[in-house]
Amino acid sequence: MTTLWDWAVRAYGTEGVPETCLTLQDIHEQNVPLLLWAAWGAASGRTPDDETIEAACDTARAWDEAAIAPLRAVRRRLKSPLPDLDDAAREAVRTRVKAIELEAERHLLTALESLSPPVFADPRPPIEGLVAVARQWSRITPRQSLERLAERLPA
Repeated sequence: MTTLWDWAVRAYGTEGVPETCLTLQDIHEQNVPLLLWAAWGAASGRTPDDETIEAACDTARAWDEAAIAPLRAVRRRLKSPLPDLDDAAREAVRTRVKAIELEAERHLLTALESLSPPVFADPRPPIEGLVAVARQWSRITPRQSLERLAERLPA
């Protein structure tokens, strides 16, 4: 059985997925690891109940607020040259921050996987999991972007 982390890495490497995930994150304020958890769950026959989805959202919010969003902000700030900062040193720090951000996302995915119910059903279309989680995460469900993501994700 494929772990959530392995599936997420493979999914993120699929053409069009990174761009769609960034749109969902930056424009629609969705949590990408949480969405990937939802799609993986649907694709692997897991059907979380409302309480599990709520717990997953709480876990994602905690990781996002404490580590992921602040690290992302620092990484993005270091992306462009800055006055009085040596470019090589700035880029070296940015690379380390990016690695720590990815590590935090991996810990979030591990925590989400531990919340996952066992496999009880046949695989479902990823859009079902994506919409269920997006509705709990935010009051606006970006259905069109979620559908684009669902179309691009591996089975």
